[in-house]
Amino acid sequence: MPIEYDSSKKKSKALTPKAAKLKAADYCAYQERSQQEVRKKLYEYHLNSDDVEEILYDLIVDGFINEERFAKAYIGGKFRMKGWGRNKILQGLKQHNISEYCIKKGLEEIDDVSYRETLTLLIEKKITGVASRSDFEKKQKVAHYAISRGFEPWLVWEVLKEY
Repeated sequence: MPIEYDSSKKKSKALTPKAAKLKAADYCAYQERSQQEVRKKLYEYHLNSDDVEEILYDLIVDGFINEERFAKAYIGGKFRMKGWGRNKILQGLKQHNISEYCIKKGLEEIDDVSYRETLTLLIEKKITGVASRSDFEKKQKVAHYAISRGFEPWLVWEVLKEY
């Protein structure tokens, strides 16, 4: 069932379906977008749900929207650029309503060696800046930080044991 979005926050003029499709194609060509992002944008153009779904279908057929491609780009960007862990990335993809299959295919982009290296670098950088009375308290603060960045608790503690 299509979701109706409240477009009262942004005042934009209503577009014809043809003009909206062109704008949506430009929107998708700029960077990878999820179906949910494009759907929201189309509702901002004051289109009815039938027109929105038809335009979405056309954009998928034309290759402007591809959920698997979006998942791979999202995961790659969040991991390499922001240093997020799998849990936080997974949560973000679920907010975009990405299918489990696409999420699984996208997560294959992260190899275990670079994942652990990223976590190790994150911990090394954070542990030098944390002030505390005891090593235990310091490790606890660093672990909390790494877990909040989306890394698995068991892996965080495994890496912290090396310090």
